[in-house]
Amino acid sequence: NTVSEVIQRATNLGITELNDTMTNVWLEEFLYPEKQAIEKGYYPVDWEKVHKELQKKNVTLKLLHHEYAISAKEVRKIPYAYRTFAEKYGQYAQKFKLTMPLRRKPGEIMEVDWAGTTLSIQDRTTGENIPAYVFIAALPYSQMMYVEAFLDMKSANWLKAHIHAFDYFGGVTETLVPDNLKTGVIKAQREESILNEAYRELADHYRTVIVPSRVRKPKDKPTAEGSVGYASRQIIAALRNAQCFHITELNQYIFEKLEEINTTDFQKRPGSRKKVFEEEEKSTLQQLPQTRFKMMEWKTAKVQLNYHIQVERMYYSVPYEYVRESVDIRLTTDLIEVYFKEARIASHKRLKGEIGQFSTKVDHMPDHHRSYLEHNPENNVKWAAAMGPSTEKYVAYILENNVEKKALNILSTLQNIARKFTTEELEQAITTLLEISTTPSNTVLKGILERKKKSLKTQESAAKTQPASTESHGFTRGASYFGRDKK
Repeated sequence: NTVSEVIQRATNLGITELNDTMTNVWLEEFLYPEKQAIEKGYYPVDWEKVHKELQKKNVTLKLLHHEYAISAKEVRKIPYAYRTFAEKYGQYAQKFKLTMPLRRKPGEIMEVDWAGTTLSIQDRTTGENIPAYVFIAALPYSQMMYVEAFLDMKSANWLKAHIHAFDYFGGVTETLVPDNLKTGVIKAQREESILNEAYRELADHYRTVIVPSRVRKPKDKPTAEGSVGYASRQIIAALRNAQCFHITELNQYIFEKLEEINTTDFQKRPGSRKKVFEEEEKSTLQQLPQTRFKMMEWKTAKVQLNYHIQVERMYYSVPYEYVRESVDIRLTTDLIEVYFKEARIASHKRLKGEIGQFSTKVDHMPDHHRSYLEHNPENNVKWAAAMGPSTEKYVAYILENNVEKKALNILSTLQNIARKFTTEELEQAITTLLEISTTPSNTVLKGILERKKKSLKTQESAAKTQPASTESHGFTRGASYFGRDKK
């Protein structure tokens, strides 16, 4: 009975043969861990149960130790300290060759990567083979996969692939584990990697966290690595000779193969990827946001001397104060936003069509540029209407009898003249000008205004030099006239 029990325990724990390292002491600790605890006076631990509980969502080793300690006190036994508890579980996991830190929980992680092997589509015109890059997303718990091909591995397609994967799974995992690609991670660091801004915004939108795998540490995302190999064998290799003329056609083939992979039963465990996903994992995913993430891209540019930035050979204005400064540009499908030190300083509708177009806002111009831009026939007509009917008539005459450029120069001179006089003075002078001249001009107008000004100065001067009368009534004859003093 004892021999049978030992063999049964060894079989259950995966030992079928002995080697030199498996001493009697090692075997006793391995096969009867609870006996060791009892002999030393400690409350025994069911490590198999601990291992299974750890696979459940939000369950930690600290929580399991707390529950174990409570159970020990209830039966008046001595519990292991947390440090010893963790060490012994580590030894248990190691004996089983388990990767304890990577035992995933449902809905916890989505691992993403580009496959190393490419597919291709054929150009109808030239017959040239165009490479198609394969994106793979995998859920470690259920091993459910999403696969899609793209024509490049740039940031826009990287983000689009994530969005399509979330839609396919019908939810979002707590964490994303990508490789350290430049489209997702600008700089990999031990403490906290610097993420691509657009990738970070995608994670914020879907309320998930990006935790890049360590450099040259494929075991940080073993499911993605395994799925890449599996997809390469089952999908990429199977479609290597497929003749496709469009990326949509190629993806249709991929999705058919993907459905087959996800619904095929496992060899070493019951169910299929899709069945495990729908029964155990789908309900643990976070809900998709109500609005889909808007595709965006971040770039940097330097503000040129003409207070414009160049984006994809189109030009957009920013306030002239930022000339020669480096700015960050956020591009969406329809909008361009410009940021300087995280503050938004400009936004434009995205220009499309012929290259070399300009989008310029008047508010971004320096004053003298703004004045020049606003000096046009329409604005001059509005200004004249505000001044008075005679000015309006004179401006209309100038515009009708001169080519536009010359007319604008004349009107610029007229506005300079107007700054030196009141509206009433200018209106009266132009009224006189139109009455006395059949070919009115600014030169004649200036003469009228100068004469009027000179006339007013003369009148003011005369008024100052004439002695003021001290009597308030007419001439009065004195008493001597009437002979009062004559005796």
